[in-house]
Amino acid sequence: AGLEVGPGTAVIVHTGGMIPDGVDAVVMIENTQLAGEGEIEGRKPVAPGENVIEIGEDISPGDLILPAGHRIRAQDVGGLFAVGITEVTVARQPRVVVFATGDEVIPPDQQTRPGQVRDVNSYTVSALVEQAGGVAIRGGILPDDWETLLERAREAFEGADMLVLSAGSSVSVRDMTAEVFNRLGEPGVLVHGIATRPGKPTILAMADGKPLMGLPGNPVSAFVQFTMIGLPIVYRLQGAEPPRRLSVRVRLATNVASVAGREDYVPTRLVEHEGELWAEPIFFKSNLIFTLVHADGLLRVPLDRTGLEAGEMVEVHLFAREG
Repeated sequence: AGLEVGPGTAVIVHTGGMIPDGVDAVVMIENTQLAGEGEIEGRKPVAPGENVIEIGEDISPGDLILPAGHRIRAQDVGGLFAVGITEVTVARQPRVVVFATGDEVIPPDQQTRPGQVRDVNSYTVSALVEQAGGVAIRGGILPDDWETLLERAREAFEGADMLVLSAGSSVSVRDMTAEVFNRLGEPGVLVHGIATRPGKPTILAMADGKPLMGLPGNPVSAFVQFTMIGLPIVYRLQGAEPPRRLSVRVRLATNVASVAGREDYVPTRLVEHEGELWAEPIFFKSNLIFTLVHADGLLRVPLDRTGLEAGEMVEVHLFAREG
């Protein structure tokens, strides 16, 4: 306290420490050497203000530290602690109940018989929910029985912030998802079928202020539609803006056919060729989950295009990577 440094004098200051009066620059210790008893020599000149942080340069009183809806990152934790904030009010994690439906669907730990498939969708959707900060609650597998489906959906709806049913959304004899949604509350089904591939039979609904989503049974369709539509809903339930999707502009390796008036999403891997990244589409059937396992992202074919040509620059939306 009260220490002053005049011309021809210096004092040791530790990193992050306050500088005494009369000092306007700091020489890093590795740029100094002893020149005699009680004397040091600077081996590198410094300009006024060099290696000095002015008061308020990092953050000042009244500055917004983090906006509402911001998802706290590791660096944000450091910033909060740096200004002495050790507790913050956060949004409650939304509870998303996910059901698989279908007499042919069995748990993934069971051996399949002819006509049976393992439950893939409730697990992939649940993983996406957790990735977005929600709490995924797998409700199990429901049979193709109207009374059971409605009863279990009503029970889950009471404690959920969002309800997702996988399968049962195609127009068929088994189509009960849309009617279940209509029975849960107003206004009911808003959209039944969207102009995309994969995932055309997707259902979107609202019941008493809660979002409901009916996904196709095919794993690729369910994954793509929940990624593109469901994830933003989970973020909104937390009062947060959906994060900007990471994408890259790369050259297309092969032609991709499409139909005007429909937006296509094609699983795509990125390959390097002669120092340049190329998009290599993985042509697929919507029930083949490993087309996604082997992909780095989704190639989008816009509504107004009838296809994309090999060699043109395209945009690939990258899958999020954890860890």
